[in-house]
Amino acid sequence: MLPYLSRRLAVLVPTVLGVATVVFLLTHAMPGDPVDIMLGEYAQAADREALSRRLGLDRPVSVQYLSFLSGLARGDLGRSIQGDQPVAELVALHAPATAELALAALLIAIAIALPLGLLSAWKAGGAIDRLSLTGSMLGVAVPNFWLGPMLVLLFSIQLGWLPVSGRGGAAHLVLPALTLGTAMAGLLVRMTRSSLLEVMGEDYVRTARAKGLGESMVMLRHVLANALTPLLSVLGLQLGGLLAGAVITETIFAWPGLGRLMVQAIYSRDYPVVQGCVLVIAVTYVLVNLLTDLAYAWANPRVNYGDDDD
Repeated sequence: MLPYLSRRLAVLVPTVLGVATVVFLLTHAMPGDPVDIMLGEYAQAADREALSRRLGLDRPVSVQYLSFLSGLARGDLGRSIQGDQPVAELVALHAPATAELALAALLIAIAIALPLGLLSAWKAGGAIDRLSLTGSMLGVAVPNFWLGPMLVLLFSIQLGWLPVSGRGGAAHLVLPALTLGTAMAGLLVRMTRSSLLEVMGEDYVRTARAKGLGESMVMLRHVLANALTPLLSVLGLQLGGLLAGAVITETIFAWPGLGRLMVQAIYSRDYPVVQGCVLVIAVTYVLVNLLTDLAYAWANPRVNYGDDDD
């Protein structure tokens, strides 16, 4: 286990470096100039030059890149061009909101997917199966930027049950979490059904039925317990995807997370904030995948770490 973990952590460094490089190049390739946005296009040339010098934008891109990597090695993500605040403080301020939204969306997706996937596999080919598969297909196909406003129109404007936007109590979390978790729930339903059907064909399941165990007991004790292990990998990948999908959802519901912060920074050409947000999301995605692999190996001792040939 330890050699495997060491190799994975060693891969993390070049991965983060590659992400940092790509993010830096893409943000600096964005059209528009932060100086023009801050001073306006009719500002005096002297004022433009002074601000550009103060922000460090007058230096060659290669020098800016080396300075960015040097700061990153020290844990310094730079300072916001717009607010002159440390980017690390801005990220720390908005990250809990994104984590809260992603966790709530994950719980909603699991609460929807597991019962539907279990019923769908149990009654494969029946009406429930066809209905759940149709619903899961719709969940995957319907985009967040359409579903979110529709939920607002129904539950906030028409019925008045839930707030339209913002972050407050649990009621504020329902619509954005439901919007973000729907697509994941649709995928998990199909994955759960497929995994359950595969396990239901195993010999030990037929043996359990032959011993006289009831169908519900067979499904819960033998089928579900063994079918959930492959779903760990899917959950890890999807949790990383939730962080990326949160950009649209947070913008729709004015949720004060990293996604909304990044969109605002893109509009204002605030390069350090964009870089900081994307880096945090990317590193979180990599770490979640690492933890998922370790959890999968722990749940399934037959996994070979490749440490040796013994």
